[in-house]
Amino acid sequence: DILVDGKLCDCDVVVDCRVGDPIPLEVKLTNWSKHSVGPFALTMTPYQDYQNGVHNYELQDVITFVGSNTFYIDAVKPTKDSVYFGALLFLYTGDFYLNIKFHEDNCSRDLPLSWFCLPSVHIRATEPVV
Repeated sequence: DILVDGKLCDCDVVVDCRVGDPIPLEVKLTNWSKHSVGPFALTMTPYQDYQNGVHNYELQDVITFVGSNTFYIDAVKPTKDSVYFGALLFLYTGDFYLNIKFHEDNCSRDLPLSWFCLPSVHIRATEPVV
């Protein structure tokens, strides 16, 4: 599950936030397999979609992460959850997406397939209320 500002996200949900306000980000992974999985890393990459097939990933002056955009995970035990917290800070208005990917490594074949299908999160940053 992916939550942005406390709201559960999937491909049909747009999360609204205000420029300048830190937005809590939570990623919850559930291991339904019979074996522990890990270690691995999970990286969040923001981008803009120009709706013409072009994605802009050069957003270092537009969005910043409070902490890191990568979570390093030792292991997720069988039938257990593992939750990771971070925050985003938008410096400009616009529609943005957050792509969540696992790092390629030799343990990826042991990860649950559903983890590779995490939705892109759509976030709309608007002007702060004065």
